[in-house]
Amino acid sequence: MIDNYRHKGLRRKLAEEIRQKGIRDERVIGAIERIPRHFFLDSSFVEFAYQDKPFPIGSGQTISQPYTVAFQTELLEVKKGEKVLEIGTGSGYQACVLLEIGAKVFSIERHHSLYIKTKALLQKMGYNARLFYGDGYKGLPAFAPFDKILITAAAPEAPPELLKQLKIGGMMVVPVGSGGTQVMMRITKVDEGKYELNDFGQFRFVPMLGNKE
Repeated sequence: MIDNYRHKGLRRKLAEEIRQKGIRDERVIGAIERIPRHFFLDSSFVEFAYQDKPFPIGSGQTISQPYTVAFQTELLEVKKGEKVLEIGTGSGYQACVLLEIGAKVFSIERHHSLYIKTKALLQKMGYNARLFYGDGYKGLPAFAPFDKILITAAAPEAPPELLKQLKIGGMMVVPVGSGGTQVMMRITKVDEGKYELNDFGQFRFVPMLGNKE
């Protein structure tokens, strides 16, 4: 696991690129600049790791485009020490961005092979996220309530079980839609059963899957 001056220089360029695309939260930009994204990719993609593009990571999943990771993270408005539930650990890159800005991260992955691979990688990198193998639609009721919930796959709707696990005043960011593109939604839990919805444009995600493999 080598992180050299060239990689760091490419990360600086990537951080500046997402700033130019409209990301304003300097904590998020700083996280993108610090995290060695090439560690999360297959060696055949290392040369492309700092392009602002998604790449395959196996099991039909992708590592999200850095701009999308930054966009979702910025929408969450995470404060240091908040409990964040991430649905769809994937490569672990998004979890590391959340950790870098001070969140306590709980993350669920339904593909067992990815869960094992990512858990080992994050431990090796020194990132302390709590990773779980399970069904994201069910969340983690034993650890609820959460300050924030981030869903990193397309959902046909905001999963009701997850809304129950959100604190009053908490936020969920989720790409909603079952077609080729989704609408990025931020849902604020105003009171039990009462929510405020805001949409933030169209994105493209792999679908959220229920029932473990």
